[in-house]
Amino acid sequence: MSFSLSQASTPSHPLAPYGWDDAWADIFAPYAEQGLLPGRVVRVDRGRCDVVTPDGTLQADTAFVVPRDPMRIVCTGDWVAVDPDGDPRFVRTLLPRRTAFVRSTSSQRSEGQVLATNIDHIVICVSLAVELDLGRLERFLALAMSSTDGAALLGDGAGPTGHGAAEAHPLVLLTKADLVPDVTTLSHLVEDVERIAPGVQVLPVSSATGEGIDVFRAVVGGGTSVLLGTSGAGKSTLANTLLGQDVMDVRAARDVDGKGRHTTTTRNLLVLPEGGVLIDTPGLRGVGLWDAEAGVGQVFSEIEDLARQCRFHDCAHVAEPGCAVLGAVEDGSLPERRLDSYRKLLRENHRIAAKTDARLRSENLREWKRRGAEGKAAMEMKRGRLR
Repeated sequence: MSFSLSQASTPSHPLAPYGWDDAWADIFAPYAEQGLLPGRVVRVDRGRCDVVTPDGTLQADTAFVVPRDPMRIVCTGDWVAVDPDGDPRFVRTLLPRRTAFVRSTSSQRSEGQVLATNIDHIVICVSLAVELDLGRLERFLALAMSSTDGAALLGDGAGPTGHGAAEAHPLVLLTKADLVPDVTTLSHLVEDVERIAPGVQVLPVSSATGEGIDVFRAVVGGGTSVLLGTSGAGKSTLANTLLGQDVMDVRAARDVDGKGRHTTTTRNLLVLPEGGVLIDTPGLRGVGLWDAEAGVGQVFSEIEDLARQCRFHDCAHVAEPGCAVLGAVEDGSLPERRLDSYRKLLRENHRIAAKTDARLRSENLREWKRRGAEGKAAMEMKRGRLR
């Protein structure tokens, strides 16, 4: 099958099931004139990627990427331009990304790792087979919400024209809902998650009984969705349920802690039979923050609102007089666990940002010295009073 520029934006375009639209056609037009093919990356493994194109799926080399820049590495979900006649075939251009889900790596260099790109829904899967870890969920949500404001656009420029601000919508799936003993308990669990996920849909689902699956199918039926969560959260089982067949390998989770083995080892892009595209990902052991300050502010919006009522505009919410945040903790309207989590995530994000920002490192040093001097002065005053 040959590809021509005149076919680029027709509804019958062979890449339409993968998310191709007029905006991508406009962006790709200069590359089409060069005889390149548009394609979407459906799998990446060790410097090679599977790319679906109008001529079918081909394997391509990703060697064009600057190897020292992990944010430029080809990722599942990317739209690319490939040379169909190259020997070997290789990706020539990575098209601008509308959205991206990025976490920090375990590297001491504080690098970002792109997990999925050009996504419309970020689906955070949390298993109800084990006790809810609200702190981990808050971390996932902070990263998800940081991927919705267009700041994660990576590539050669802004996102495709005609779409306005890029946006990815978080969704929390409480999986394995059939393991919860009664409806009342399930309702309380949903309420607990809703309290820490302002404005985010929380949906209990069960692949075993079908509970919530139709609603979930309707949500992911438009655009591209990525499934995120720890091993054993039921991501691959959900993917198989939506696909109507066992495409992804599934193994039982351990009864002791609900954790599963990494049956999914690569990120795979799958076209759903009733519309929409799904990216299944391996279980995440760690989720380090990356440029997530905006997301942290959204997840903890009630603390941000309280902070605006503090007596001092630079209140650290530790021991300052007139602190509205500490007042809310004292009267019970703000759980202390929530404040501790907020502080922890802000510190982590600040530390990651400082590793790559010399100005911020300098500001942190000045602040550390200022607080040290204040502490020293306070101790000297206290000693003077004791004498």
